[in-house]
Amino acid sequence: MEQNENSYIRQLVDYLKKNLRKGYTKESLKWALVNQGHSKIQVEKAMRMVDTELAMQAPVLETKPQIKVEVIKEENENKEEKPSFWKRIFGFGK
Repeated sequence: MEQNENSYIRQLVDYLKKNLRKGYTKESLKWALVNQGHSKIQVEKAMRMVDTELAMQAPVLETKPQIKVEVIKEENENKEEKPSFWKRIFGFGK
């Protein structure tokens, strides 16, 4: 019985990995399998196995990424500033 369950979960893992590569979300795959009659517990177990296997395949970053900040000046920055609405109304502006 244990061998059959492991084989069944392995099939679910392979199915999940294949469809994750196609771009489907984990949540959509999970509910698709449950709605097709698969056990929610076994699907979740397969999901955990997929997460573990994919995490082991992920590359380890040797260096931290560099974040660069660039300030872009507006074209209007050198132009004269208009007086505010209130200054124009009450006349104590330009």
